[in-house]
Amino acid sequence: MTVIGLDLGTSGLKGVLVGEDQAVLAEASAPLSVSRPHEGWSEQNPSDWLAAAESVMDQLAKHGLSEVRGIGLSGQMHGATLLDAADEVLRPCILWNDTRAHAEAAALDADPRFRRITGNIVFPGFTAPKLAWVAAHEPATFAKVGRVLLPKDYLRLWLTGEHVAEMSDAAGTSWLDTGARDWSDDLLAATGLTRAHMPRLVEGSEVSGTLRPALAVRWGLPEGVVIAGGGGDNAASGVGAGVVEAGEAFVSLGTSGVLFAAAEGYAPAPETAVHTFCHALPNAWHQMGVILAATDALNWYARLVGADAAALTAELGAPTAPGRTLFLPYLGGERTPLNDASIRGAFLGLEHETNRAAGTRAVLDGVAFALRDCRDALAATGTRIDRLIALGGGSRSETWLATIATALGVPVDVPAAGDFGAAFGAARLALMAATGAGPEIATPPPIARRIAPITDLTAAYDDAHARYRAAARAIGSLS
Repeated sequence: MTVIGLDLGTSGLKGVLVGEDQAVLAEASAPLSVSRPHEGWSEQNPSDWLAAAESVMDQLAKHGLSEVRGIGLSGQMHGATLLDAADEVLRPCILWNDTRAHAEAAALDADPRFRRITGNIVFPGFTAPKLAWVAAHEPATFAKVGRVLLPKDYLRLWLTGEHVAEMSDAAGTSWLDTGARDWSDDLLAATGLTRAHMPRLVEGSEVSGTLRPALAVRWGLPEGVVIAGGGGDNAASGVGAGVVEAGEAFVSLGTSGVLFAAAEGYAPAPETAVHTFCHALPNAWHQMGVILAATDALNWYARLVGADAAALTAELGAPTAPGRTLFLPYLGGERTPLNDASIRGAFLGLEHETNRAAGTRAVLDGVAFALRDCRDALAATGTRIDRLIALGGGSRSETWLATIATALGVPVDVPAAGDFGAAFGAARLALMAATGAGPEIATPPPIARRIAPITDLTAAYDDAHARYRAAARAIGSLS
């Protein structure tokens, strides 16, 4: 028996074929691009997701899919995919890092019901304020909305013909009663919607539907392949990395940056700007701090100086004491702990001696300091992090991981060869749906090495972080 995990990311769609023993047998990917037609906007065409999924499945089919029994889905969160009554897409999907709805988010957040019921601030990138923006700025489109789906759940519609979401992704919409794990009729009504506009809800490890026969024939899958509920990208990564019990945590260096900790139970603290969401497993929750630009910031700098991002980090040795140059990675606003859609990034303390390598170090330090802010916000809720598992493309940089370990004062564990992120987590959820297995199969990956904080640099990083915080306050006042 085998299963497939599909992860719909911002920059690409990835698929993995996984055996019953959880060994990865094959993987495939297809790129995606983002459209930014106006400042603060970020969109994708859902048809591009389907084309990417077809490409990935075509690639995996070369390895033989006759033993597949389940498919799990993971994906970028918060995206507003608007369909009419015939399931036709009404406009490009408004993505998670789109900040156009900042005024609508502030208005919804001022209604005390939203924080009380969802356990979270209404961030501009969440789904509900995007619908409020569409209602205000594209009323003809809003009037035609028959269903609102999250990105991965549009893939599910294509795969199964079913309108279904799961708890971890739904928790990022600002419409979910996160403690009760159900849609809130009051919050939907506050944005001019009803439960009829929403997909039905399942847990991430439950069966959400079965693969359409025509697609099964196309790729050589058997009849009755189940599609698991799946998870939002971070919750699925938590399942993939075995971060499912309280006290376990990971740091993800992807387009965005995430500090993710499994929680003891549902204990929201929205005033900290920490996200408190349902996990992708039943009766489980998690907390996370989110920064909007991690590898996105490094890739931006690489384009600026005309170099490859991997080459830039390879030029550096072990972390050194931060220099005078500071970098604030707020290229498109920030979530935790600032909740500021208008703040923008900056280089400060530039001097004659500042060269390309110094700029690279400042970028790595700046992202690490933003993650330290997330750690402090999580600590304010009572969440303690003793160690981190490193995930995401940026984790290939030993220098960056050592920088994060030193800035946060927490050792970082590097998994052995293999990808234990969202696609793998989605495959594990498929295995649960297909076999009835539970969280016990979501074990941590084998660890290749542990990167400890460089204690000789602790004081220097503490001082630099204090300057970083002062700079963030100053820049915020100018936004």
